[in-house]
Amino acid sequence: MPAAALKPKPLPTQSTAKRAVLLDLPYGPVEKRPLPPGRPREWYVSHNRRLKAMRLAIALLDSGVYLPDQARNETIRSAAETVGVHPPSDTTCHMVRALMRYSR
Repeated sequence: MPAAALKPKPLPTQSTAKRAVLLDLPYGPVEKRPLPPGRPREWYVSHNRRLKAMRLAIALLDSGVYLPDQARNETIRSAAETVGVHPPSDTTCHMVRALMRYSR
């Protein structure tokens, strides 16, 4: 029997399904785990900055801001207020735009 015949057919996605695929929303945040001990302080700072930038980039994409040129510092800071995180620094805003740029 050919190997292709043994593979199970993948589940349809939203784009390939004949009907709309129901999503089990809303998703809750992932359970937080402690960060690994023993790293330099700069590692923890940059790690938390990357997490914050990802949260803000996702919030901007969900709100309809798709291009990095549309995401000015004021727009990113208002998204931070909406999401409920502290206002980001200029460095974090730059990182948000970089994430939006490289996701394309």
